[in-house]
Amino acid sequence: MRTKLHTVAAAGAAALLLASCGSGESGGGESAAGLTGEGSGESCTIEGEVPLGAVLSLTGAAASYGESQQRGLELAASELAEQGGVTYDLTIEDDQTDPRQAITLFDEFVNDGVSLIIGPTLSNAAVQADPIAQEAGVPVLGISNTAEGVTEIGDYIFRDSLTEQAVIPQTIEAATEQFGLEDVVVMYSNDDAFTESGYEAFAGALEDQGVTISETITFSKSDTDFRALLTQAQENDPDALVVSALIEAAVPLVTQARELGIDVPIIGGNGFNNPRLMADAGQAAEGVVVGAAWNSASDNPENQAFLQAYEAEYGAQPDQFAAQAYTGLKLVDQAVRANCSAERDSIQEALGQIEDVPTVLGEFSIDENRDADHPAVVQVVENGRFAVLQ
Repeated sequence: MRTKLHTVAAAGAAALLLASCGSGESGGGESAAGLTGEGSGESCTIEGEVPLGAVLSLTGAAASYGESQQRGLELAASELAEQGGVTYDLTIEDDQTDPRQAITLFDEFVNDGVSLIIGPTLSNAAVQADPIAQEAGVPVLGISNTAEGVTEIGDYIFRDSLTEQAVIPQTIEAATEQFGLEDVVVMYSNDDAFTESGYEAFAGALEDQGVTISETITFSKSDTDFRALLTQAQENDPDALVVSALIEAAVPLVTQARELGIDVPIIGGNGFNNPRLMADAGQAAEGVVVGAAWNSASDNPENQAFLQAYEAEYGAQPDQFAAQAYTGLKLVDQAVRANCSAERDSIQEALGQIEDVPTVLGEFSIDENRDADHPAVVQVVENGRFAVLQ
């Protein structure tokens, strides 16, 4: 699937010329030449179209995340079109939740001369595809990659998604205080980089809070029947189940846990941050605790405007993945306008200088490791919606 999204800033945009530009730590690549303009910030005007690529999981196991991300990008693109001054040509590709396809798409985007690549959706795809962009000196902005070590791939790799290591300790601290946790059972899928990273963050956070892990149970990300494993967990009589899983496993796991009479709190990782948890698990999702980078209850002006625009456009409420995608494209625009240049090296430099920017996610900075720095939030499902855990 290939979707071209054009944001129009002014009539008569010049055609793009391709030429060499910039390099990462260990190589060079083709980039769009002549993509510099006049002014800066809101006054920046670039005549040529700025080519951007996005690699999202629109089909396959992570499709629900990718679909939200596509909506967030489309909404941001339409708003940037109205702002004017800079014209973005955004091409969205589907990696089918397959790291091999992500690698192919990154290769294509590098050779096509894009100024920056957004994505991919999952961390395990990022770990394999990002080195291609790094080698060619093409900036990458991950909008949902939370596994540890992604930005260590190189100095062209950034993300606006908080790592599991940033969110989970706050989640466990809040849950321990709220529920008086002393011992728990941890469950996670051990065949995915994202969920493995979540498990490691949970294990470290539980240790820091003095909570005993009575048993650790692993499963495959493709599993859907957890009754035997949940019975095994139940035998430990834990104070809570702590789970790192993608939404396709999270829904049946939560549902089956409640069906088996397991009524202790269930604490989920970032993979639980999806409206499908409530829509598909129904009453079973009530009380599930999830750490997050964003909550719709945030009253900052940027978030309130985003909520209104999203619901007007799609007739639905956004989730964290839509919010991070929306924020991501707005941050790219800020980086382009900072030096009024869409050259790869210029964007890379400007992304690294983003600090205290008001966004949908809150006051946002990119730290020295090219990771997101903004407040996290601990949520609990109440009446079919995520609410802030008080």
